Amino acid sequence: MNKWRSFCLGFLVLLVGSTAMAQEQGAIKPQLLLSQIVQGMPKGEKQEVRVLTANFKPRDQTMFHTHQFPVTVYVLEGAFTLEMEGREPVTVKAGQAIVMPSHVKMTGYNRSSTDPLRLVLFNVSDPGTPYLEPVQQP
Repeated sequence: MNKWRSFCLGFLVLLVGSTAMAQEQGAIKPQLLLSQIVQGMPKGEKQEVRVLTANFKPRDQTMFHTHQFPVTVYVLEGAFTLEMEGREPVTVKAGQAIVMPSHVKMTGYNRSSTDPLRLVLFNVSDPGTPYLEPVQQP
């Protein structure tokens, strides 16, 4: 039993020491930006992962559209305003993220008259699914 305790104590010292040494050597620890439970993810045997960028000039906007699967948006620069049918507009600033739900009519804006807007968009879908589907504005 004493050998087991000695082993566990030694392992714990090694683990704590190596963690401290890794932090001292510049090891990167990811920071969580967004965690959200979503519905409507693909359930097939294979999925397609897409990472896209979008650049908006001042006052640019997207067409009115829906997505078949949720899309995560990360704002690199500027402020992104998302208007979704039946909901209050949401503005997401540089360094922030938002999930756009599936099957909700929406449009996105760069409301600034002077500043550009740069986004990274991430989604997982059934292979070959169109990224968005244009819809008529109400």
